[in-house]
Amino acid sequence: MKIRYLGQNCFLFTYKGKNILSDPFYNFGKEQSGFDITAQQIDYVLITHAHGDHTADVKEVLQHHPNAKIIAQPEICGYYAHPNSIDLNFGGSAKVDDLKISMVPASHTSSFPDGTYGGQPCGYMFRLPGRNVYFAGDTGVMADMELFPHLYGPIDLAILPVGSHYTMCATKAGFAASELLKTGKVIGCHFDTFEPIKIDHEVAKSIFDKKGVELVLPQLGEIFEI
Repeated sequence: MKIRYLGQNCFLFTYKGKNILSDPFYNFGKEQSGFDITAQQIDYVLITHAHGDHTADVKEVLQHHPNAKIIAQPEICGYYAHPNSIDLNFGGSAKVDDLKISMVPASHTSSFPDGTYGGQPCGYMFRLPGRNVYFAGDTGVMADMELFPHLYGPIDLAILPVGSHYTMCATKAGFAASELLKTGKVIGCHFDTFEPIKIDHEVAKSIFDKKGVELVLPQLGEIFEI
């Protein structure tokens, strides 16, 4: 799986020729990321919750890629009324080839910019053969995290928000990674986009180092592989 960071909680996950775009918000930083929505196929749009910094570019994605499938809560799928939708709820999963994407809880809020209720926020567990990647969405620390390694197996990588104010700070995310998720590597997200979530990178990395967890704070457009 290749993972390309496009800003905030927007990532392009590529697996066996399929592209999964999470929480579309790529236009905000496209000058730095170089991302062009028209330049590649989008097969799935994966949404964690309805806030504007996670859904701002959904309609543009569907305009250019009308056959893409939305994976999200029933309320979000209903809001877009897109004919190609996979409406999940907690405990449910969608399959992309041999990749299983399971919806898990998140501790946050969820409403669209127009005030429409967006259902309960979520994260997702990407279950590859022999690998697990936890994509947290926007969340605070929650006890459920301790259950995830027991339910899904060892977590090889967690993608966690670290910007504080609206989500976890580095201290809380470091605790969640080391004590609850039991993972050794984290890609940070939901940081530096706006003034309230700007962070000191060196301080954040030192907090994770003390927990024995590697923290990567990606550059816009940076690509990782697992």
